[in-house]
Amino acid sequence: MSKDIRITKGLDIKLVGEAEKTTTNISLSSIYAIKPDNFHGITPKLVAKEGAEVKAGDTLFYSKSDERILFPSPVSGKVVEIERGARRKVLAIKIAADSVNEYLDFGVKNPTTMSGQEIKEHLFLSGCWPFVKQRPYDVVANPNQAPKAIFISSYSTAPLAADLSYTLKGKELQLKAGLEAISKLTEGKVHVSVGKNEEAIFANVTQAELHKVSGPHPAGNVGTQIAKINPINKGEVVWVITPQDLAVIGELFLTGKFNLTRTIALTGSKFNKPQYVTAIAGALISDITANNLVNDNTRIISGNVLSGKQVKEDGFLGYYDNQITAIPEGDDYEFFGWNKPVFNKISTSRALTFSWLTPNKKYDLNTNTNGEHRAFVVTGSYENVFPLDIYPMQLLKAFMIKDLDEMEALGGYEVAPEDFALTEFICVSKQPHQKIIREGLDLMRQELG
Repeated sequence: MSKDIRITKGLDIKLVGEAEKTTTNISLSSIYAIKPDNFHGITPKLVAKEGAEVKAGDTLFYSKSDERILFPSPVSGKVVEIERGARRKVLAIKIAADSVNEYLDFGVKNPTTMSGQEIKEHLFLSGCWPFVKQRPYDVVANPNQAPKAIFISSYSTAPLAADLSYTLKGKELQLKAGLEAISKLTEGKVHVSVGKNEEAIFANVTQAELHKVSGPHPAGNVGTQIAKINPINKGEVVWVITPQDLAVIGELFLTGKFNLTRTIALTGSKFNKPQYVTAIAGALISDITANNLVNDNTRIISGNVLSGKQVKEDGFLGYYDNQITAIPEGDDYEFFGWNKPVFNKISTSRALTFSWLTPNKKYDLNTNTNGEHRAFVVTGSYENVFPLDIYPMQLLKAFMIKDLDEMEALGGYEVAPEDFALTEFICVSKQPHQKIIREGLDLMRQELG
């Protein structure tokens, strides 16, 4: 099979507000928070208590289903609040950061001389295991299942996505050490997918098989790459790691420190100066966006506009995110908007819309859905932007009615919510595709294991 992957089905959503390639080093945030909801499917058991002093890397909580899976503090400081919701569900553990970050020392390790089990134990001990996610179900990986392959997508095609060739520049040693470590965790191959700009970062990598990817979004989604390289069948498991998390794992082996400092892209038309900043996962949004955000009827998103989560200024950066997007809030009503020519919006339809005439134009879109929730009709439009070899409409309807047999037969094991972000964007029925897929995958995991 060719190592090159060319995707033809999809849609690039070009927005204004791309981050300039300049990086501002911001000081430590005042408050950091780790939210168990960032780790879907995990039931937390608390270790840290309010008032406890912690270092970066100290355990805050662990998974109820597997005590080896630890979730550490991103910074040193004092646990000031454990926020709870209904039925005392843990919503967030908040830490007031020290002025200087102090790290727990896990010791320098050489992954080339370690066995797969030793590497796995080190990832457990340091709290790096949550970086390893699995397909099917798109959850933190079950360490008791052996993956047939491990996938890393270093090609990001989401709207205004961070340029990984820029954010990972200078971290080649960490990435190499991380690849050496995770290559011991599978008897299969480690697959790394890159675009034309990311080739240099993995130029001297020998522990993985490189794939050059091209095409419109969702070519950069790891689910698209898995489907083209080594599709998942019933009973099989693959593991997925993002490049920025791989660098954290590599740094752990090289320095013994659990360092969640990342280069974050501030993108969107509501930033005065879209740019890159250095921040630690869980940082306060207002500290990251200080003196840059135009907070006038603005939607702030931790992540990209298609699959990110809405946050407020007093919210926190997502654990896995390397992007914050700010766009206008679409709370206006457009009179007769369905019955007049449209020049300032993107559409895959040519009915009174003209975005197809200017494929390189950048748009300042807001969050308006341009219509209300309505009957789920068959249009045939999803297939034009959905590159996986499955039937998206039929799979969505099987997930909606919770037909487990149909969910299996139609490819439920192969998909994750982000794979349906684009079909949700173009959906004329305004159905919440990602929510439908997430709930269906949770049901499959519960009933089918």
